[in-house]
Amino acid sequence: MEVLEGAFAPAPEPPAGLGEQAARLWRDIVEAQELRSDELRVLEDACREVDLIERMHVALQTAPLVVKGSMGQDVANPLVQELRQHRALVARLLASLKLQDDEQEARDALARQDQARRAAVSRWRGPA
Repeated sequence: MEVLEGAFAPAPEPPAGLGEQAARLWRDIVEAQELRSDELRVLEDACREVDLIERMHVALQTAPLVVKGSMGQDVANPLVQELRQHRALVARLLASLKLQDDEQEARDALARQDQARRAAVSRWRGPA
């Protein structure tokens, strides 16, 4: 089969063993973006983190939010802290991919920046 110039390669399938939400994240990103192999590895790590977050979320649904600490004091369930850390890691991994927004979002952002710049210049110059 001949590959046409400018034709896109099919999006890579989600890695084996991903859960439903992680596989959906994978598909959404690889269908919208063309990623290098190193970026695919980062995306896979983010998707595996999503799976881990889902498992911890399910476990936390039936677990108490407050448990006894080492000195018998009430403390937050350690899963709460772990969830927060893993969610932050997913955000960092996805941010490291520097995914492109669609063109309209980029134009809107530039327009907002221009408007903010003009307002700042106006404030610094003061009344005419």
